[in-house]
Amino acid sequence: MPQPIEVLATVLFVVAVLHTFSVPVFARLAHRGGPHAGFWHLLSEVEAVFGVWAFALIVAMAALSGPSEAIGYMDTRNFTEPLFVFAIMVVAASRPILELVGLLVRLAARVVPLPRELATFFVVMSLVPLGGSFITEPAAMTLAAILLRDAYFRTSGRAGFKYLTLGVLFVNVSIGGVLTSYAAPPVLMVASTFGWDSAYMVQHFGWRAAVAVCLNAGILTFVCRKALLERSVGTGAGVDGAEGHDKRAPVPALVMLIHLVFLVAVVLTAHHPAIFLGLLMMFIGFAEAYKRHQNRLLIKEGLMVGFFLAGLVVLGGLQKWWLQDLLGGLEPFVLFWGATALTAVTDNAALTYLGSLVEGTGEAWRYMLVAGAVTGGGLTVIANAPNPAGFAILKNHFPDGSISSGRLFLSALGPTLVAALMFLLPV
Repeated sequence: MPQPIEVLATVLFVVAVLHTFSVPVFARLAHRGGPHAGFWHLLSEVEAVFGVWAFALIVAMAALSGPSEAIGYMDTRNFTEPLFVFAIMVVAASRPILELVGLLVRLAARVVPLPRELATFFVVMSLVPLGGSFITEPAAMTLAAILLRDAYFRTSGRAGFKYLTLGVLFVNVSIGGVLTSYAAPPVLMVASTFGWDSAYMVQHFGWRAAVAVCLNAGILTFVCRKALLERSVGTGAGVDGAEGHDKRAPVPALVMLIHLVFLVAVVLTAHHPAIFLGLLMMFIGFAEAYKRHQNRLLIKEGLMVGFFLAGLVVLGGLQKWWLQDLLGGLEPFVLFWGATALTAVTDNAALTYLGSLVEGTGEAWRYMLVAGAVTGGGLTVIANAPNPAGFAILKNHFPDGSISSGRLFLSALGPTLVAALMFLLPV
């Protein structure tokens, strides 16, 4: 039988999920103004949702079991992932890194046998998410979201285009990180337990993911080709703009190199918060010293995303009582679709971790668990750890300054099915 605090944690988790889907309602109330507009605005911040309800859980735990019990529970939580996402967002979103990635995107687009407008968009939606297998998914999400924001999302309207693009982006980032064993959070959680290295990931997951990512990006580019060619969805800036559009002097190659070293160092120390947070402090100092080569660092946005993920860690830590037994009782094929669906309302990393604790599982069961978890990682903002980063960067360019969870879900269904078909291929 579950403990009362576990039941309460599940109730608050469900409330937080429902709150996430209700964000546009609160955003509209905030925009009406009035004496409580600030309160409605707080409730409309997706990044704050899980942190707020996690705080409610800790207060309830302290009231029911005593402050020492609540503090003890918090001390047992692992907040490495929220801290890492915060750090990598700040570093990856710096102007020198963005200019470097923009240069690489333009070079890759020249190889694609399509008009420049189509080729550039295709590369941003395919190669950047696949790059997440090497620089981690949160970094890839940050870079892709900023490139899309500056090149396509700053113009008003075209909500349909934005939702379709966001759905493909979330799915492609979720599956694009499985070419290695360290870049995707749901893979990282089980790689050592299952004995999976990067060679295994490429053989069993990587090629399927690469094909699915390119198919999704290609279909989206084809659907939006008219708008892209007419530049009715482009801003004429960012990676899609003419080279040298920025009035400021280009970033020196040495500064780019130093930023790249910081990015690689943070990625390599992803499991050691004391080290990568120290690197982040050094990075902020360097960025301040060469401020003329910088845009505003995404410190606020990174902190809010970290707060969101930390709340997910706190609430998700007490869901084992029902989720683990549910996963353990499913056959492999049913498990795939069950994991895909459950990922939409839980974090896929938490899902695979709990699945790894189930004893007596076979290789087919383990494959279906992870494949389903990454397949469903684009359906909601809470499905995959990098999603809140993309959400935070892009939300202000959607109607009412918020993203509808329902429209995101519908937009992600198509690319999710493409990913599912690839992972279920009997090859």
